[in-house]
Amino acid sequence: QFTPLAKGLILIGSILILIGVIIQFGGKFFPFGRLPGDIVIRGEKSTFYFPIVTCLVVSIVLSLLSYLFKR
Repeated sequence: QFTPLAKGLILIGSILILIGVIIQFGGKFFPFGRLPGDIVIRGEKSTFYFPIVTCLVVSIVLSLLSYLFKR
């Protein structure tokens, strides 16, 4: 019999594994981190990268999932 803490940790671990697989193999179908609107500034010796559109998409998806699981 699992305790509520154990169930939560198993769920979080499963979600992280799923996200890792999607990022690793899903790049061919969804350009995660390379969406139009992501900010890239390349200098001579450095590069600044801020995936603002990717952050917005992830936030919307997580908000929708949270809404669906609460219902």
